[in-house]
Amino acid sequence: MRVAALALLALVAAGAVAAQPGSYGKREEVHQFIAEMVERHGFVGRELRKLFSRARYQPAIIRAMTPPPEAPVKSWQAYRALFVSRDRIEAGARFRARYGGALERAAHEFGVSPEIIVAILGVETVYGRNMGAYRVIDALATLAFDFPRRSEFFRSELESFLLYARESGIDVFAARGSYAGAFGIPQFMPGSYRRFAVDYDGDGRRDLHASPVDAIGSVANFLKAHGWEAGQPIAAPAQVSGEAFRKLIDAGIKPVYRIADLPAYGVAVSTGVGVGAAEALPPEAGCALVELETPGQPPEYWVGLQNFYALTRYNRSSFYAIAVLELAREIERGSP
Repeated sequence: MRVAALALLALVAAGAVAAQPGSYGKREEVHQFIAEMVERHGFVGRELRKLFSRARYQPAIIRAMTPPPEAPVKSWQAYRALFVSRDRIEAGARFRARYGGALERAAHEFGVSPEIIVAILGVETVYGRNMGAYRVIDALATLAFDFPRRSEFFRSELESFLLYARESGIDVFAARGSYAGAFGIPQFMPGSYRRFAVDYDGDGRRDLHASPVDAIGSVANFLKAHGWEAGQPIAAPAQVSGEAFRKLIDAGIKPVYRIADLPAYGVAVSTGVGVGAAEALPPEAGCALVELETPGQPPEYWVGLQNFYALTRYNRSSFYAIAVLELAREIERGSP
């Protein structure tokens, strides 16, 4: 086990920063975390203390994770314009053509349409173009020990990252990702990486940084594990009247109502939208009503089904799920 633990420090970048006053290596709560890693997983305490002495607090991450006191209302149209863009559509069409074989294999094996997989990779990193510049160890240490509101979650992710690093033998300080600690082409958090990443190109490694094929299989595996239903619609545009529909909005994005319930709340839908032809919505299908707001414009309303909910397990945002759906449909058409 000692040899495995030493892999965490292998190939440390030559420019690694020496321990600074008040560094994570000297903090009591970090020592407690290290003791837990030693007890639970057999890490070598001295090696983890050395590792954390080189982890750096990133104040920009705390700022990014903390909304301003009077944050403006989010704009669906601005969000959509960012992600359902000509650049992403054209890049997605090229990616779809280049990796068509792996995408079709994933569709057959996991039941997830190729365009949905392509759209997620486009929204997340533009197919590996923008995978993040923060050292993952810095991001996770900052959030685990200096972001109390979600420290428990990020300590769990830090634990997963150290386990993943030991299992794969990566250089801890070389891994780069988002300010939240997600990394790779599909921007998996470390816990998701360990649970859902797959070796889809058959080279014996789960490499979501350099293998688009592994990323394809891993996204499909993630969605299937979170309830994706093959061949089913994702969402449907809706029209609302009266005020009773507010009860559905307030219920959140989990599909706890039925399509058959909607008329009683003043909600009308016709056909569902997926990738491919529009589809009739089964009356007994579970659904949720979401409101997409844009300041100065009337809101858009969508009814999300089970596959919509599966998309929100990837990113818990209605904006995100509908943007993925619309980008997928544009990629399917092959032009903006």
